[in-house]
Order: sequence, then structure tokens, then C-alpha cells
Amino acid sequence: MKKIDDSKFALPYKNILYIIIGFAVMVLGYVLMAGGGSDDPNVFNMEMFSFRRTVLAPIVILAGMVEIIWAIMYIGKSKKENK
Repeated sequence: MKKIDDSKFALPYKNILYIIIGFAVMVLGYVLMAGGGSDDPNVFNMEMFSFRRTVLAPIVILAGMVEIIWAIMYIGKSKKENK
């Protein structure tokens, strides 16, 4: 198996992995926000305003965005600096 040379890419492999994790966290937040609607348009459902949909899901989505921004900006220590 060939080793991938990170110097040819704009972002190292570790950063891309962190970006993928951030997207997964964002998708989890959107899944938490889904639902709560009513099947009958004449009936109001208070479940739409639950803690999970109004507080928890936006915080999870924001955490995913912060993870992605951090992953893009992160510069790891080079092997030369460790000497």
C-alpha cells in the first residue's frame, strides 16, 4: 500500500478527517432538529418547541461548524520542529 504524500494537498489528511467529523456532527444536529410537525394542519403540536429542537440541535450544529473552521485553520507541528 502506498503512503500518501501530504505535501501535494492543500490540507493534510488529518485536517480532512476532522472536516468529515465536523460534517457528521452537523448532520447529527439536523437529524435532532427534524420532526415535531403535525399530521393534521388544524391541530397545533407543542412538540415542535421541545428542548431538543430549539436548544440542543442548534448547539450541536454550531459545534460542527466550529470543528470544521478549526480543522481548516489547524496547522500541525512539522517533523522538523520536534527535534
